[in-house]
Amino acid sequence: MKKLILLLLTLFSVNAFSQELKPLTYNVAEKTYTGYYASPKKISEKTKTILIVHEWWGLNAYPKERAKQLANEGFIAVCLDLYGTNVTADNPNDAGKLASELYQNPKLAYDIFTSGLNAAKKINGVQSDKIAAIGYCFGGNMVLNAAKMGAPIDAVVSFHGGLAGPAVDKQKLTAAVLICNGAADKFVPQTEIDNLISDFDKNGVNYKFINYVDAVHAFTNPNSTEVGKKFGIPIAYNEAADKKSYQDFMKFVKENVK
Repeated sequence: MKKLILLLLTLFSVNAFSQELKPLTYNVAEKTYTGYYASPKKISEKTKTILIVHEWWGLNAYPKERAKQLANEGFIAVCLDLYGTNVTADNPNDAGKLASELYQNPKLAYDIFTSGLNAAKKINGVQSDKIAAIGYCFGGNMVLNAAKMGAPIDAVVSFHGGLAGPAVDKQKLTAAVLICNGAADKFVPQTEIDNLISDFDKNGVNYKFINYVDAVHAFTNPNSTEVGKKFGIPIAYNEAADKKSYQDFMKFVKENVK
């Protein structure tokens, strides 16, 4: 009997924290994009929404797992697709080509992001005044630049993202900004950091910049160490930095998305 109770408790626990992902489609310039979202068990007028933008690999399993994690914590979590329906890459060469198109065309990237944002606003429970956006690597740069260009969101968080992009226009940038940077990230040169901080300070941006000791690029993704070894690129998972940056992110959202 005791074993049966333990089994039932285990099954209940698994079901209680499992989340179903639902598709979310939107269009830009006759091209279709498909994101996914997960909702918490209970939704109220206080429920906040987190938009998630993928790494340069595209909308693969990693951001979807983050969406489930956030839904389990009470957020409506929406994975945005910036490449197009089912477009992903499994090697750095293809990923670089996909990412470069949007790095080189920030207006297109902004249009795709805001189209996804507008689609997300139609999800049950999403409130337009309670939205934050986070991104990983490529995605971190995308959400940061979207905020600079005037995306109507309350906060953005970049996890190990590039920091280059358009200059700050303090009339357009209304979101609070958190930069979670790997102190040993070879993909983010010190000049990018210095330029961004100088630009933010000059324009009175509400921001926090946090360096995580010994963390390299892609430090939040548990699969990055294996991928880094496979392709010979300096990326790796850092459990301490992953956990601490997640805590910093949660605190930041609590403070800036009311």
